[in-house]
Amino acid sequence: MVVLAPLLAEVVTESAQVHDISAQVVTKSAQIHIFTAQVVTNLDLISIKLDCDRGRIKEPTNESNNKGANHMPTKKLYYQDQYLQSFTANLQGSGKDDQGRLYVVLDQTAFYPTGGGQPHDTGTLNGVNVYDVEEVDGEIRHYLEEPAKGDHTFIGEIDWERRFDHMQQHAGQHILSAAFDNEFGLKTVSFHLGTELCSIDLETANLTDEEAAQAEAIANKIILENRPLETKWVTENELAAYSLRKAVSVTDDIRLVIIPEFDYNGCGGTHPDSCGQVQSIKILHWEKQKKQKLRVYFVCGSRVLQQLGAKHQVTQQLTATLNAPQKKLDEAADKALQQIKEHEKTIDTLKLELIKYEANAFIEHATFTHDRNIVQAIFQDRPMRELQQLAKQITMNATNVLVLLISETDNKLQLVCSKSDDILVNMNDLVQQTLPLINGKGGGNRSTAQGGGDKAIAAEQVMEALMNQVSSKLSDR
Repeated sequence: MVVLAPLLAEVVTESAQVHDISAQVVTKSAQIHIFTAQVVTNLDLISIKLDCDRGRIKEPTNESNNKGANHMPTKKLYYQDQYLQSFTANLQGSGKDDQGRLYVVLDQTAFYPTGGGQPHDTGTLNGVNVYDVEEVDGEIRHYLEEPAKGDHTFIGEIDWERRFDHMQQHAGQHILSAAFDNEFGLKTVSFHLGTELCSIDLETANLTDEEAAQAEAIANKIILENRPLETKWVTENELAAYSLRKAVSVTDDIRLVIIPEFDYNGCGGTHPDSCGQVQSIKILHWEKQKKQKLRVYFVCGSRVLQQLGAKHQVTQQLTATLNAPQKKLDEAADKALQQIKEHEKTIDTLKLELIKYEANAFIEHATFTHDRNIVQAIFQDRPMRELQQLAKQITMNATNVLVLLISETDNKLQLVCSKSDDILVNMNDLVQQTLPLINGKGGGNRSTAQGGGDKAIAAEQVMEALMNQVSSKLSDR
C-alpha cells in the first residue's frame, strides 16, 4: 500500500490486482485540492434507499414477459469488469412494458440497472439511446428511445462519464459512512445519489462542525492512502470472518465491498478498484430530518471541482456586487439586507401618508346615494394590503360612508368592501353574495370584508353587481 503525503496526492491507478488477502497498487501522484464550500440548494435529487446494505445480488431467472419466451440468465459484465465501456451481445427478447416503453433483453450486458444504491447507466445500443435500465422479473431491460437497429447482434456503448461519476460517489459514500461509524458510532440508514449532490442519513439528531470535519479528514486520508477497494462473494458461514458495518439481510448470494482494515459492507453497486480514484470527498452541509435523523450532503471526485468552480464564480460576483473582499462578504450582505429593511420601512410609512391624502380625496368626491356616501374605485394591479389600508382610512375619517374597491390584474380580481359604524349593511354578506361571479373565496365581518377570484367577468361588471346589492339593501331600510 502506498501512503501519499497529506494535501499532495491525486492517484491514477495504472494496474491493480485484488486478492482475498493481498493487494498491489501502482500509482502516479499529482495534486488534489481540498476546499471548503457551502451549498445553496436546489436540489434536484434522485433518492435511492441504501439497497447496497442488503448485500444480495439476484441473478435473473428464466421467467420472462416476452411472449412467453424463456431466457438464459443475463451475464452481468459490470461485475466482471466495472471499467468495461463497450461490449457485444446477442438479443434474447424485446417488448413493451405497461407504460408502452420499448426495451430489449440481451444475453450479456455492461449496462448497470438501477439498484444497489446506484442509478442506472445510460448509453447506446447499435446507436440508439438507452435512457433507462431495470431488472424486472429476473431480466435486465434496456429501454430504448426508438426501435433498435439490427436483428440479433448489438454493440453497446456505456456513457462512461456518468458511470464513473456514480462509481466515485458510491465508493465515496462507503468511505464517509465508515468514517462516521468508526469514529463516532453514527450509523448510515439511507443513501441518496443525486445528479448534483449526494447525501447520507445518519442515525443521530445532532452533528457538530468538529465531528463533520473530523469524519471528512478521515475519509480523505483513506483516499490519499489509496487503499484497495475489493469485492468478494461470500457464503453466510464466511460472514463471521468480517466485521460488517451493517448486517446483511440474506443468507446467500452475498457480495461484500471491502476496504481492508477500514470498511466491510454488503453492496451490489459498481466501484473503482482503489480508493484513490474517488479523488476527494467534501461535506457541504447538513440538515435535520424526521425521527431523529440527520441528512449530510456531500460530493466526491469530479463533483468537488465542479462545486469549487461554481462557488468561486458566485463568490467573485458577490465580491463585485457588494464591493467587499471574500472574507467580509457575510458582513457586507448583512449590512445590505439591513439597509433594505430600513428602506422598505420608510417606503411603507410614506405610502401610508399618500393613502391618507388619497382617502381624503375619495371622501370629497363620494357619490351620495340613498342618503349614503358611496366611494367606489377600480385599480390596476394594486395590492390587497393597499386596498385594505385605503378602505380603513376612508371609514376612519368619514361618517355615513360605504366603500367599494376593486383591483384587477391580467387574470384575477380582488375586492374590499367596508363601511363606517353608522351604516347597517353587512359587508361580509355583500362580499359572499358577489364572489360566486368570479369563482372567488373570501370573508370578513359586518364592517369589512374582502375576497378574490378569477377574472371571469369585467371589473366594471363586478362593481355594478356590488352597487345593485347596496341599492337593494339600502332601499329596504
